[in-house]
Amino acid sequence: MAIMTITLAAFIAIASADLPASFYSAMNDMDNVNMLCVKNYQGGAVFTEKYTNFEHLDKDTTVVSRTVHDQSHLEANQSLLDAAINSNVIGVAHISWRSLDPKADAKGRHITLGSDVEDLTGVFSINKMIQLWSNSSIDDAGVDWIPCA
Repeated sequence: MAIMTITLAAFIAIASADLPASFYSAMNDMDNVNMLCVKNYQGGAVFTEKYTNFEHLDKDTTVVSRTVHDQSHLEANQSLLDAAINSNVIGVAHISWRSLDPKADAKGRHITLGSDVEDLTGVFSINKMIQLWSNSSIDDAGVDWIPCA
């Protein structure tokens, strides 16, 4: 048993001695990255949440993406992408969404219906709800207030 332990230690020492110094510096210089990207092709919606260079990240993100086929109208599809973000961060954040017309125009391009990009750096909290729906309106979620722009 002692011979196996000594042999194993010798192999580990030889393997670590063969690694160049640039390997250790690259391992120490790695950035923290936490990224989530969700796409709904039928609804023409995309959502991205990315955190980099963070010292602290406490996040709770829920994303729902689905297409509901209405049986009464065979061509009517209701697609949705809902994202609920609740994060406490020390670092850098990038949150974005884009809504496109799923049907291409005559030139084969998809028209952008709406988009938003938010880049944050420092110590901050994010509490955000993003709802992207196609071919319908949100029936149960009424807007109580509209913030000043």
